[in-house]
Amino acid sequence: MLKIRLTRRGKRKQPFYRIVVVESSWKRDGKYIQLLGHYNPLTEPATVKIDKKAYQSWIEKGAQPSLRVKKLIK
Repeated sequence: MLKIRLTRRGKRKQPFYRIVVVESSWKRDGKYIQLLGHYNPLTEPATVKIDKKAYQSWIEKGAQPSLRVKKLIK
């Protein structure tokens, strides 16, 4: 089963996240199938950039977004 979820990057206390497509059994910060965008919670306001065409394509293929990714997309 494919998931669209966040992977953590950055230094300690300076996180930023990548929005990626992964197999649901893979590790949180491991390899991924495709990078869709990124999320930076430290900027004011928080920055979210995502490739909407690729995101929609993966949704149509059956990938399930995590709750946090759903909230970020809205």
